[in-house]
Amino acid sequence: MPKITYISNAGVSRTVDVPVGDTVMEGAVQNDVDGIVAECGGNCQCATCHVYVEEKFLPVLKPIAEDEDAMLETAASPRKSNSRLSCQLHVTPAFDGLVVHTPPTQQ
Repeated sequence: MPKITYISNAGVSRTVDVPVGDTVMEGAVQNDVDGIVAECGGNCQCATCHVYVEEKFLPVLKPIAEDEDAMLETAASPRKSNSRLSCQLHVTPAFDGLVVHTPPTQQ
């Protein structure tokens, strides 16, 4: 299983195993990772699973779809060039070692 590291805005790091096919958001919710609210349950309708993906991992990700791009505009924390919705990041073996940072707030 790929290991994904979630780093909170306060700098607390947590690495968890996330099954291939699950999303980065599901990995956080199933492992009680702080900083990912996931109000809509992964339907790309709320932006409360906003994360900042470490730059070196961006080439591993699929490009942002139109609906994710639009939803990121509603995120509570500033959008950056490496902003993604973790519910839209479906884990593949290439995600092993992925590092994401949670923003200061999700709401």
